[in-house]
Amino acid sequence: MKIDRIDLFHVAMPLVYPFRTAYGDEYTIESVLVRMWSGGAYGWGEATPGRLPIYCNEWAAGVFALQRDHLAPALLGRDIESGQDLQQALSSFKDNYFAKGGLDLAWWDLHARGEGKPLWEVLGGSGPTVAVGADFGVMESVDGLLAEIDKAVAAGFRRVKLKFRPGWDVDMVAQVREAHPDLPIHVDCNSAYRLDDAAMFKRLDPYGLAMLEQPLAHNDLVDHATLQGEIDTPICLDESIVSVDRARKAIEIGACGWINIKPCRVGGLTVAVAIHDLCQEASVPCWVGGMLESAVGQSHNMALATLPNFSYPADVFPSDRFYAPDLAQPEVTLSGPSEMTCLDTPGIGREPDLDRLEAQAVARATVS
Repeated sequence: MKIDRIDLFHVAMPLVYPFRTAYGDEYTIESVLVRMWSGGAYGWGEATPGRLPIYCNEWAAGVFALQRDHLAPALLGRDIESGQDLQQALSSFKDNYFAKGGLDLAWWDLHARGEGKPLWEVLGGSGPTVAVGADFGVMESVDGLLAEIDKAVAAGFRRVKLKFRPGWDVDMVAQVREAHPDLPIHVDCNSAYRLDDAAMFKRLDPYGLAMLEQPLAHNDLVDHATLQGEIDTPICLDESIVSVDRARKAIEIGACGWINIKPCRVGGLTVAVAIHDLCQEASVPCWVGGMLESAVGQSHNMALATLPNFSYPADVFPSDRFYAPDLAQPEVTLSGPSEMTCLDTPGIGREPDLDRLEAQAVARATVS
């Protein structure tokens, strides 16, 4: 299909309450919505690297500028018949995975709509329903955290993810485990630590965590391999995995027992599916993460999570968990205890509410 127009929207989406991680506190989530056209048809994608380059070296304003000035023009007028075609067209631009990923996701939605099929089916998913978990950022008190976890357990959630940072670490985990001795739990460190902290991580082993997500530097593999040799808890790599090649190297040196795949972090669904397939061949389980996207980005994440080697509940959340209302419609909701179901309409089945998109837009551009 020939790409003849790309609309870009840099938006700031207000959160219901601050989201606190090892990176700091966020009150809005900055994202770039992409609408890709071929003839009279279009598809939506979303890139959500955040307001500042603290999760990785990309940020929303930079993604918007790069897409507007270079990446989108590189696709205009081209016949893009596959995700591989799109990746090849952008291959001369180094890294910038979120910027490429937003365009890749928009192409997949456009492609699936053209096929008249839901995206999960086009990707080869095993069924429309996926397991999801409950996530909790750093809170004002452990008592407050335990109260929220109790609600999640009562609602039927099958696993809990806890943000983990200095001052909100081992003692917090100990209290959560005491309150919920059998609940699958893992912690997400967001690269806040170094190999010198190995002794602290060893203290987590008795608590039977499902995994320890990205404990060390965002671009590290070697120190993670060393740490994995010193602790029993499986390490899950997130920020460190930005390509198929990085995933291959991580597996070869034993840097992790799990891999978290966020479509935009790795450059889009095209690459995400390839990493999934590599992990499956290597018998390394993986799971789908998220970046607090609107319902557009979450729909892509959900479709990816239908593939067979995603064996841990995904980071896909009901829209009202963070947004009131969501930028996109229909909002993402639970279809059962700890599960969500992809829509059965062509593509992702969701797109921004145009009035909200206009109200939350920081900048907009059309490349045609």
